[in-house]
Amino acid sequence: MPTQHRGPVPHGTLRGLAGFNAAAPAEAEALLLACCHSHRWAERVAAHRPYPTVDALLAAADEAGYDLSRADLDEALAAESSALPHPDAPPAARTALRAAHAAYESGFGHAFVISLDGVRPGERLDRVLAGIRSRLGNEPEEERVIAAEELRRLARARLAFRFSEALTLRHTGS
Repeated sequence: MPTQHRGPVPHGTLRGLAGFNAAAPAEAEALLLACCHSHRWAERVAAHRPYPTVDALLAAADEAGYDLSRADLDEALAAESSALPHPDAPPAARTALRAAHAAYESGFGHAFVISLDGVRPGERLDRVLAGIRSRLGNEPEEERVIAAEELRRLARARLAFRFSEALTLRHTGS
């Protein structure tokens, strides 16, 4: 399944939206690049600060995602990776997913991206396999459009996760 980049939260996010709005451009862009690895996208979203709400930030991230150039999309897709399912998944499932990812990457030249936001953990493997299989037959330009939309959705989900995690940490005192 696609890596969700939900690793350690950069220090600046622990201060929430106010901290993000006040952060140095490089710090804000670093947080954004962890969500979508297009420098132009990150610069654009960071440049429009301050945001009055997280929803406004997410809307700006969406808008910037719709405006990715071919080079921006290539840059962002190059940073994505295809992750394997949970280690407890059956060996046959891991083998099927590896083969599907290899076929996709061979055909399109980048990792398969799909947003799994809102998909229950037990359904993710099936959703990824079905997604790869259904998209393998796409023409390259058609697949670029779909991959760009999935990348935009991934960036939004990653950004929302980072801010919800930062708010949760702040409110629980962790």
